[in-house]
Order: sequence, then C-alpha cells, then structure tokens
Amino acid sequence: MEIGGIMLWVFFLGIVSQNAVQGTHFSISIYTVTSKSAVLQWSSYSGSSSYRVTAYPLNSLDPLVFSSYSQNTVMGSINSLSPNTAYTFKVEALDGTMTTLSQATVDGTTAPDVPTIKTASSKESKSVTVEFVEVLGASSYILRAETSDGSFFSETYVSGSPGTVVGLQPYTDYTLSVMSVSSAGRSQPSESVQAKTVVAAPQLITSSPSNSSIGVQWAPVPHAMLYSLTIIREDLYLQSRLNTTNTSVMINDLQAGTNYSIIGNAWSPESVPGDKLTVSQITRPSTPESITLQTVSDVTVLSVSWGAVHGAAQYTAISSSGLNCSSSTNSCSLAPLSCGQVHYISITAINQAGPSLPSYSQQFITFPCPPQPLRVDTVSAGNCSVIWSSVSYVDYYTAFIKRDDGIEETCNSTGTSCNFHCQCGYSYIMSVFANNQAGSSLPGPVLNHTTLPCCPGNMSVSSLSWESVMISWLMVRGADVYETRAVDADGTLVCNDTSPVCVLSDLTCNTRYSLQVSACNDPSGCNRTCSPQSYLTAPCMPERVHVTQSNSSSISITWTSANSDANYTVSVIGSVGQPLTCQTNETSCAVTGVPCGTAYKVSAIAATSAGFSMPSYSVPFETAPCCPDSLTAVQVTQAMSNISWSAAQGAQSFIASLNSSRGFAQCHTTQSTCLMGCITCGTNYTVALEAISSTGYKAECTYHGFSTSECCPSGIRVFGRSNNTLRVQWRSSSSLSNYTVQVTGNGKTQTCSPLQLSQNTCDVAQVICGAVYSVVVAPVDPSGVMVHFCSSRMYSVFCAGSDVGMVVYRGKRSVD
Repeated sequence: MEIGGIMLWVFFLGIVSQNAVQGTHFSISIYTVTSKSAVLQWSSYSGSSSYRVTAYPLNSLDPLVFSSYSQNTVMGSINSLSPNTAYTFKVEALDGTMTTLSQATVDGTTAPDVPTIKTASSKESKSVTVEFVEVLGASSYILRAETSDGSFFSETYVSGSPGTVVGLQPYTDYTLSVMSVSSAGRSQPSESVQAKTVVAAPQLITSSPSNSSIGVQWAPVPHAMLYSLTIIREDLYLQSRLNTTNTSVMINDLQAGTNYSIIGNAWSPESVPGDKLTVSQITRPSTPESITLQTVSDVTVLSVSWGAVHGAAQYTAISSSGLNCSSSTNSCSLAPLSCGQVHYISITAINQAGPSLPSYSQQFITFPCPPQPLRVDTVSAGNCSVIWSSVSYVDYYTAFIKRDDGIEETCNSTGTSCNFHCQCGYSYIMSVFANNQAGSSLPGPVLNHTTLPCCPGNMSVSSLSWESVMISWLMVRGADVYETRAVDADGTLVCNDTSPVCVLSDLTCNTRYSLQVSACNDPSGCNRTCSPQSYLTAPCMPERVHVTQSNSSSISITWTSANSDANYTVSVIGSVGQPLTCQTNETSCAVTGVPCGTAYKVSAIAATSAGFSMPSYSVPFETAPCCPDSLTAVQVTQAMSNISWSAAQGAQSFIASLNSSRGFAQCHTTQSTCLMGCITCGTNYTVALEAISSTGYKAECTYHGFSTSECCPSGIRVFGRSNNTLRVQWRSSSSLSNYTVQVTGNGKTQTCSPLQLSQNTCDVAQVICGAVYSVVVAPVDPSGVMVHFCSSRMYSVFCAGSDVGMVVYRGKRSVD
C-alpha cells in the first residue's frame, strides 16, 4: 500500500485474544523495536471496531507512518521507520464510522542502523575476526556465527570493530553477521559472509633419548596435508626448519645439556597455515668426569666430587654396596660407610630429559670393624677380665673400662682380653676399639657389668593393719631394686620396690612369717645371703557371728574363729543407751540387761600378743517392741468403741482386738488409737494389743477387760395422765438393766427412773400442755452415769381442760 508517496508495510501479528477483558481505560506500550520497525501492544477498548497505529518522528522531518488493525487485535507492528530515530507512537480506538473513541501515546526510539561487514578471517583454529563499519547511535555490537546445518549458533557482544568470535571448531565453515545494539534494542542482522577456521596445531610430544638427539611425535591433525617444524637452540638462537608428512621426527647432532624450542604447525589442503604450538626440550647431559673420593673427620662419611657438566640439574653418586647420594652441585657425601668394605663408585648427571651415561667406577676401602665384647669373668676377689672376639686387619686393640663413680681404666692388647679391678656394689661399662693404619674403628657395642650389691642393714618391721606389714632398711650401693619376701608354710609373698621401704599386704592372719630383704640389680640378680627376721601377724577376724534372744532382757552371741590362744571382746551397740560388752577366751558369751524395742549392732574382735584382729562384720539384732504402758477403751455408740493407748518404744504398728463370746473385732493401725465397730451392747470383752516393729518383731500385750453398756431400749411410748403428768414406757433387753428417762422442754429438764429394776415405766410431772418435749430413755452404767448415745424422740402435748389430754409423736432426733 502507498499513501502520500510513502510505502507503508503492515505486518499483522494476529489476534492476541478475541475474548480479552474490555474496559474504558486505554493504554499502549512498546513490545520491541528494530532499526526500521516497532512492535506495539495496547489494551482492548469497549465498542471499538478497529485500531489505527501512527508513528510521529521527533526532531526529524521524516514523514509519519501508520497502520490499521481489526477490533480483536491488541498487538501489531509498524514498519518503514528510520534507524536511530525518536518517535511518538499513537494508537486510536475507532468505531464503525472511523470516529476516534479513545487514544493513547508512548515515546520510543528505533535501534541503530544495520552495520556492514568488511572482512571476516581466521588466524586461529577456534576463532574468526570480523571487521565491519560502525554505525551512529550503537553502544555495542553482536557478532552472530552459525553453521549451515544449524548444529552451532552463537552471539558475541563486542564494543566495536574489529571483533572476534571464539569457541569455534577447527577447519569449519561459518556464516557470520553483525547487529548494532543500543538502549532501544538491536538492529536487523547485516548481510552475512562466509569464513573458515584454520586447522588445529599438532600436539607435539618430545623426548631426548641421548645427549645429542631429540625425538618429536604427534597425533595426526584432521585435514592437515603437511607439517612444519622449526628448531631453535635457545642459548645461541640458532634455528633450522623442516617439513614432513609424517607424524614423528628424530633430530640429531644436537648439543648435550642444551635447551631447544620446537615450533610446529599444520597446513590445510588450501595451503593455509594453521595454529602454531611451541614446546621446549632439553637434551640429556654429558657423562661426569674428574671424580675425587676422600673421607672427612667422620670415617663413616665419604665425600665424592666431580667436574661440573653443562645442562645438568642434578647428580647422583652410586656405590656398589647400595649407598647413594644426590646433589645439584658437583659434590655429595655417601653415608654411612660400613667397616671393612670395598666400594666401587660411579657418577650420573641428570636433567629433565633423563640421566647421562654413568662414569667409570672408582675404588675405595673403608676403616676396620670394631671387635665384639663377649663377657666379663671374675678372676679373683676384686679382679675381673673383659673378653672380646677378634677381627681382621687389626694391629692392636684398646679396651676402655669406666666405673659408675667416674674412675676409668685403659688397656692396650694385641690379644682378645684385658684385666681390670672390680669391686662389690659397682657398675662398669666397657668398650673395645680396633686400630690399623687407616685409623680406629667405630665404637663397638658397650658391655655393662654390675657386681652383686651388699645386704641391706638396720631392717625394721612394723604392723600397718590386720593384714599388712611395713619393712624398712638402709639403702646400699649398686642396688636397683629391693626384693622383700614373706615366707610361711603355705607359700611366699614378694614385694619389689626401688625405695628402702616395702609394704606386704594380703598376709594371712594369725600366721608366723620369715621376712627377708635382698638387694638386686638387673645384670647380676639378687643377693639372697641376707639373714631373715620372724614376724607374727594379727589374729583372724571372728566370723559367722550369730545372736539369739535368751529372754526379754538377755541375748546369747556365738562365732567361729581360726585363732589359737586369743581373747575376744563382743560389743552390743544399741540405737539408745550405753554399749553393752562381754569378754571371753571361748567362742560364745551372753549379754544381759537388754531393753525392749531397741535395735543393736553386734560385733566381735580378737586379741593376741601380735595385736587386735579386724572387727567382725556387724550383725543387726533388735528386741521385740515394748508394750504401751496404758490402754483405754471408751464406748462411742451402742455398736462402736474407741481404743487408745500410750506410745511404745520400737513399735511401728499395732493390732488392737476385742474378743467375747458374742463376737470379735480387730483393727491394724500405725496410730495410737483405733475406732472399732460391730460391738455388741451389754457384753464383756477381752482387750488385747500386739505391738509390731518395722522388721516384723511382735510383742503380745494383754490388758483389763472392757464391758459395753446395756442396749438402748425399744418400743418407747409416752401417755398423758391427770395432774399434768406424762408416763414413759419402753421395752428393755435385760430385766436386770437400770434405765433413766430424761424429758426436756419448756426450758427445763426432768428425769425419772423405775422404782424397781423389773419395771419399764416411770412418770414425769409438771408437764405443760401445748409444749414440745424431747424424751430420751437410756441405760445407766455401773457408775451411775446415763449413756449418751441413745436417740431422743419429740412429742407435742395437747390440753384437755386443765389436764394433759393427748400426746402426739413428732419423730426422732439424733443424739447431740
């Protein structure tokens, strides 16, 4: 379509949503831009039939551009714009008559112009350099590289021309294009160009098989038709060049111990050189010469020196006996040398390429071996002889003898022994040297000899416990340890200690031991000629102590014992009071005056001339608890009584019981009172109490009898009589019971009793009609006191003229 001489290209993006939510608010936004186009997005407007999008250049004389879209489209593009130009974009919602219903605008800028590629070339197998014409308004550029089959695609940001695309494959065709970038967006890609990467460099592997050659090899390079190698001697910068179609080359006639740089590259079928790879290789060093061997002050160390070799990083000296040393200079030391040996020594120079050929061997003979001391013999009292084995190539021997107090002796001999002075209680160290024209041997093994120490003096024995004894003595010279032995008929106990004191434990009680202290040292052993001393241990502890109670105030104690001629003391220690004791030379005794309700610990101890035994294990014992001094029985109700008693020593709980021919009642409690029911009225009971200790010991306690009161009467009736008198009538359970009637009302209490025991009625005078009276009929105990637990009855008195007419029963009332 062409409008006003301007070609308008409209790109329809399609209907975004035909069911978009429509509203009265209308807006527009820029979705994306390129150099010559912009994609816009707007909201749907209710009632519109189409939309018109117009682009107005800002600060430019370029013509305006517009395009139209249907009512269901909310995104579209506008083309034919100018690069790097600011525009105002307007969208109008139109009705069917093309009248504008609403409009919205947004400002934006197109991307910079499309760049033009000048050249694209590859100098490395993994990159291509692109040179292009930079455009106005671009802040950066994107180099796009891709293969024709689509297997590779990349975009690389660069700041300007030229730019390089990396990460490519060797000898591969690529299509390259450039896009300009600004804050507004990116341009369309430029016209593409083709470029091919060069072949990869050969991966050179070098080695130096000798000190005049270097071998080079590599894996075949894909698409390579020819290989070039340049060899440069680094110290003189001399170089040579060779071409080959092979994958390995041997370079000869080189300088020993010299560094060479080797540069390799491959050529493509188009004769284009590929990547270069440089490696450095040194040739092996020459064989060392001018070898010198000499010993230093230490005859076990041999100093080896030689002339320096060009290009050597390290040297190794090797002996035929297996010794070796290494050095970065022209000398090293072989150590340790052994005596009486012949060594053949050669030198090898080494660098990164490998070792040189070894030098000719040099001979060296070492110093003589030391003799081996064998033993020390005692020639006579105070005289000893040291003896050793012979060795070869010896002119004479020198023996050194040193005593532990610092005294030294020296003896020279052409034989294999030397005599020296030796004394009791001293230690000696001896060493023998062999000598010849080459010098003295190294020190041989040191022989130690110690004479027997003397017997310890001032031996003292003291008892520490029933089964332990401490022995002490004076220290003697030459003793490393002291051995204390305790011997009896059954065996021996041994104690070893470095101190002049020893404690022997776990001795058998009531046993006589022979005690002996011997001074010892490791080389010579112990001096067992010392005199022993006799010692008797303390008596044995009494065992199996048993206690039985003979009667309420005495106990009998028995035990077993392995002692002979021992006296025994038994202690009875209670929780209260003073301890009780008994003494005997037998294995039983009795203790009297033992109170009730007391816990005791009973133990026995034995005594002899050697001292006291350990106390026996304590045996617990307790006497039966005491009975309470007093007990009281009180009837609480007709069928319930309360028993209480005083405190009882040693008692933790009590069992109180009432027993009669009509029944039995009992209660078990830890208190000093007990309430018992199911008691029969009018009955004589026997009262008993058991006091029980915490461990179950019981004491049976008996007290005076207890009689319950007569039963409360039944069938109580009240009648009104003349002269304001009431008659009370009842039924009793016994014809021998004495009863009292108590009538309470109108502010006073009146009583009456039958004239004879067999009667069951009595009269109460001065009754006021119209009053309410409480009537109680109760038996009287032997002391004449009316029992208090019978219930009362309520009566209303009505008048008949001036006398009591009728008495009406109103119910019972509980006992107050």
